[in-house]
Amino acid sequence: MKQLTAFVLTGLFVLILSGVAAAADAPGSAANMVPGIIALGAGLGIAIAAFGCALAQGRVGGAAMESIGRNPNSADKIFTPLILSLALIEALGIYALIIAFILAGKV
Repeated sequence: MKQLTAFVLTGLFVLILSGVAAAADAPGSAANMVPGIIALGAGLGIAIAAFGCALAQGRVGGAAMESIGRNPNSADKIFTPLILSLALIEALGIYALIIAFILAGKV
């Protein structure tokens, strides 16, 4: 966990320094960075949403398989809530994709 935190903080530090370096090159270049920041936000947003959806789908599927393994007779009762849960999780990922497309259209 410490390595992941260090990696993320290093990446953010590099992004911040690159923005400062780009702003130092030309006096009016800060306005030129807005499309890049919007594209970066869209990319990060969809990446975080995809990671969250994948993690949630894995946990839901694992819990369903564990409960079916413990009680095989309840498989038909578990199937409908499982599919409904997976559909709602996938809808969140699709919402994030739509937002990313909207942001990418502003670039």
